[in-house]
Amino acid sequence: MDNSFLGSVDIAIKKARTVVLFNGMPSDGMLTASQPGGPVWGIQETNGGLVTFGGGVPVYVAGKMVGAVGVSGGSVPQDVEVARAGVAVLEG
Repeated sequence: MDNSFLGSVDIAIKKARTVVLFNGMPSDGMLTASQPGGPVWGIQETNGGLVTFGGGVPVYVAGKMVGAVGVSGGSVPQDVEVARAGVAVLEG
């Protein structure tokens, strides 16, 4: 997104990494569980830093996960929309 923060680059990478580390669960898959008092509260501090909000989406080829797309720089709904669009192109 225009004028987004440079820190968004790291966030996008961590969103994609979170998806891959958790076998294709979208980055927002742990959003509720990772809140204070939730069963996995603090998980975002593990594995070198995870992101538990939307914008990370898995990429599948022939039914197998081959990676993930991570997007940051807009609002969370914008990031999710752009990530899904990117995946749609990759999965063709």
